Amino acid sequence: ARGGPPALGGLRMTGETGVVAWLAARSPWRRRAMAFPAGVLATLALPPVHAVPVLLLSLPLLMLLAATARKPRQAFGDGWWFGFGHFLAGLYWIGIAFMVNEDVSDWAGVPAVIGVAAVMAAFPGLAALATRLFAARLDFSRLAHGVALAIAFAALWGVAEWLRGHLFTGFPWNLMGSVWAFSPALFQSASLWGSYGLSVVTVLIAVLPAAGLGRRTRAGRFGPLIASTVAVALLWAGGAWRLGGATDAAVPDIRLRIVQANVKQQEKWRRDRLSENFIRHLELSAKPARKPVTHIIWPETAVPYFLNEEVSRRFLIADVVPEGGFVITGAPRLEYEPDGTPVIANSLFVIDGLANVQASYDKSHLVPFGEYVPLRGLLGLLGLGRFVPSSIDFTPGPGPTVIDLEGLPSFSPLVCYEVIFPAAVVPRNARPDWILNITNDGWYGRSSGPYQHLVTAQFRAVEEGLPVVRAAGTGISAVIDGHGRIWHSLALGRSGFIDSDLPVKLESPTLFARAGDWSYFGLLAILVLLARRLSRR
Repeated sequence: ARGGPPALGGLRMTGETGVVAWLAARSPWRRRAMAFPAGVLATLALPPVHAVPVLLLSLPLLMLLAATARKPRQAFGDGWWFGFGHFLAGLYWIGIAFMVNEDVSDWAGVPAVIGVAAVMAAFPGLAALATRLFAARLDFSRLAHGVALAIAFAALWGVAEWLRGHLFTGFPWNLMGSVWAFSPALFQSASLWGSYGLSVVTVLIAVLPAAGLGRRTRAGRFGPLIASTVAVALLWAGGAWRLGGATDAAVPDIRLRIVQANVKQQEKWRRDRLSENFIRHLELSAKPARKPVTHIIWPETAVPYFLNEEVSRRFLIADVVPEGGFVITGAPRLEYEPDGTPVIANSLFVIDGLANVQASYDKSHLVPFGEYVPLRGLLGLLGLGRFVPSSIDFTPGPGPTVIDLEGLPSFSPLVCYEVIFPAAVVPRNARPDWILNITNDGWYGRSSGPYQHLVTAQFRAVEEGLPVVRAAGTGISAVIDGHGRIWHSLALGRSGFIDSDLPVKLESPTLFARAGDWSYFGLLAILVLLARRLSRR
């Protein structure tokens, strides 16, 4: 392999070249002109569209662009442009938040989306760069080397996604494995290696057929495609087998009401509407039920008052608390330091029938520029304020915890996008009976954002083997069992409530729940060893 002509940038090829040589001969700007729309195209595979076959074109194109780049720097550029198109199209809904916020210009959403996409694009850029370095040892005319390239690219994409989910507070939104969310059977393997692992498998399935390009034999041309098809079949078959053991068993004597008042974000914090919005939640909670409700759940910041300070509001809530039960709601919490400095948290409160706060939780994973400003002093000098105008940052809580109260199965509370982080939704030393995610997706209107957020809750359910109850202010509220199946949901933009039993948790923790990211690292290690072995053939 090392003796072949270096005519294809990173890759070598001693036989016919075809598509690979054509890509290698393109100028840098023409390569970028292919990478950018390929990234946009890949977005169509994500929720809620799920046009998964587009990955068979977009991801192999990125892989071959990276592998044929003349220099590593060019490979990073190809990957960056792919990522820029991918995140620009996939995260457009961030801009909608600026349109519903009267304190900032509607046009501020444009640079915000561009800025986020530009930063996120660095991760596909790094994957492409690493692919180029690996490709320098390969001769693509050899089938084994073509397969090695596909395996290495999938593993490197997975590393980039993991880094995106952890560096600089992390943002693991739209992981590639989420494309299978339309079929519960196809994402059950997340119970083994998590969403990051399923992303690696997904990318490998998409790029493996490209290893057959330019092969002279029928087996060489179609073998990789057949292997990819078999992999999809195995994903589905394994998931179907796992779902065959699923039941509709519910926790005895527990009946939840999830309230979705559908308060528009433009009206949520208007002073003349605060009381009306609060009363709407009370009225929906008091509606008659076919079966007795034991506990009521309201979304994130459903109460626009500091509940720890305003006892009168807690007494109003206590009026709708079911006998012996609780109302669980999101609300801001205000405390004061000994020197009088105010401390504000985005919190969850558990209120009993006597208006007492039986438990609370402060959101720990805060949204940068939404709930706090990184490097506030420096950015303040540059005139860059927070997205939600305030001179005070929210204070983060201590992290994942379990709330265990008499009469209520133990649960791990998550506020808003805390649910998007694999292996970080429950404490590792205490397994609750269920996960509660309260959120307010009203910022993002009727866009793909709320649908994608719902999918992350389904994946956390599969990874942990725990039911997830989701209360969303404007939707989509849902009750999800430990296999990621949605029992009940309330559509985006609707007002009402869900009355539902609570699914039981899986009897045994999943492999991912036990091992966390280590199971994912194990998958990566196997693929790296396999790619290395094939590259030496």
